[in-house]
Amino acid sequence: MKFLILLKYTLFVGSALMLATDAFSQCSPVQGFDAARAMGRYSMVTLRADLNSYSEAEREALNMLIGAAKQADDIFWKQAFGKRDELLSDCKDSFMQGYIRLNYGPWDRLNDDKPFVAEYGAKAPGSGLYPATLTREEFNKLNDPLKNSPYSILQRDEFGNVKVIPYTVAYATEMRLMTEQMFHAANALQGTDPEFSVYLRLRANDLLNGNFDISDRYWLTMKENKFDLIIGPIENYEDKLFGTKTAFEAYVMVRDRDWSQRLEKYIAMLPWLQEQLPADAKYKQEKVGNSNSQLAVFDALYYAGDCNAGSKTIAVNLPNDELIQQELGTRRTQIRNVMQAKFDRMVMPISQVLIHKKQQDHVTFNAFFSNVMFHEVAHGLGVKNTINGEKTVREALGASYSAIEECKADVLGLYMVTQLLEQGTLTEGTLEDYYVTFVSSVFRSVRFGASSAHGKANMITFNHLLERGAITRDGAGTYKVNVKQMRQAVYELAGLLLQIQGDGSKTAADQLLQSKGIIGSGLQGDLSRLEQSGIPVDIYFNQGNNSTGN
Repeated sequence: MKFLILLKYTLFVGSALMLATDAFSQCSPVQGFDAARAMGRYSMVTLRADLNSYSEAEREALNMLIGAAKQADDIFWKQAFGKRDELLSDCKDSFMQGYIRLNYGPWDRLNDDKPFVAEYGAKAPGSGLYPATLTREEFNKLNDPLKNSPYSILQRDEFGNVKVIPYTVAYATEMRLMTEQMFHAANALQGTDPEFSVYLRLRANDLLNGNFDISDRYWLTMKENKFDLIIGPIENYEDKLFGTKTAFEAYVMVRDRDWSQRLEKYIAMLPWLQEQLPADAKYKQEKVGNSNSQLAVFDALYYAGDCNAGSKTIAVNLPNDELIQQELGTRRTQIRNVMQAKFDRMVMPISQVLIHKKQQDHVTFNAFFSNVMFHEVAHGLGVKNTINGEKTVREALGASYSAIEECKADVLGLYMVTQLLEQGTLTEGTLEDYYVTFVSSVFRSVRFGASSAHGKANMITFNHLLERGAITRDGAGTYKVNVKQMRQAVYELAGLLLQIQGDGSKTAADQLLQSKGIIGSGLQGDLSRLEQSGIPVDIYFNQGNNSTGN
């Protein structure tokens, strides 16, 4: 029976892994690391969507989109690590292979990027996007305007000099194969989904040109497309050196029309919510929301690259271009089937361990879904540019931007829930539901460690709520939410974060991250209890099979 339980975890993203172990492998675990146990901390989820109403041509197009996504996966391997095939061929232990694939390299993404393969040291902050030995002095002296581009990598030539290479050159082979699949899918769908067919062609051309303005803008106009393909270099989380380089990823999804229609009313509320922000008027002077902004719900069939590395993304707010956001808005996409899996397998079991019994009934999927949704909507609130007009907030905060922005979205998401409930626009559940579910979800998220932007954001919020008495821990080791105190603490932290962003104060951002973006010893003990209880830390996917089901 024990062997069968372990065997379950050898299945990973459709890969058939050998069960034999080579004692002389060049892929030995660091002392004390148990690969089988590490894989056992993840629960496998089969990605399914109801495709019964789709034609054979549409299903074949989905296969082509998955083929394109696999090329994005190959590129991300190069960005995150580099020599994937060499590492995996040296590694004969199936569980080590599985864990390397899950983390896209020998560093544990949910444990502060600590190495788990003995032959490797600390992960370079710039991953494979910069030379590991690059100094800031070298970077500053480099006379190439493309060095700051989010779509270029830096490498050393044979003489040791640093050179800049555009993504279109560095990943030319993969991008050619990727776009070929996209063009084929566009041809297959032009009769049944012409709008999406046009988007695929535009996106493929933008990938080949290294400029995503045209396809990003067109993507925001689509509101009835059956499918979606988010693909390309998008988020900058992998670049912990300068926070500018973007990593490749892809999502292949099908629309959930019923859930999408339920959310449309909230977009119109954005201008009012911006006006009500708990901050001085100068920190909320930018206009937000317009007719192209969307809330959409999809079910995922395939994840690739950055979004598939370590913890799995459950919602996205795109595009990231601040100019497009101000002109056309964004689309906030909720990935319903992945959210449901995380709620069922982690949030609910965690609440039964760490939430006071009297409040456990307040942990609901509706509140979890809404909190995540309003987190994504909240990215559009506040300011994108510093109030002195000299820089964007992203430029001003540099490498600290992502964590501060994610924290702002967490806190303003709770602010939005509070405002909409009190106004009567949000009618499902109680404020206690949303607050208690949020705290339960924080416990889920901080198990990922505090190395990621989301992890740091969670810890800032958690530590602030704890300090203000919004959440309290009793002698039995369970937490209780004080609704009145939490409302006040949320508004207070929201004002601070909006001020840091508006002022463009990297010093204040760094101080907040250093003082509150950490896991304290008390919380660490509670997280250890979750480990002992056997609750999965996250999920991984059996995917790409065009599975149907509900």
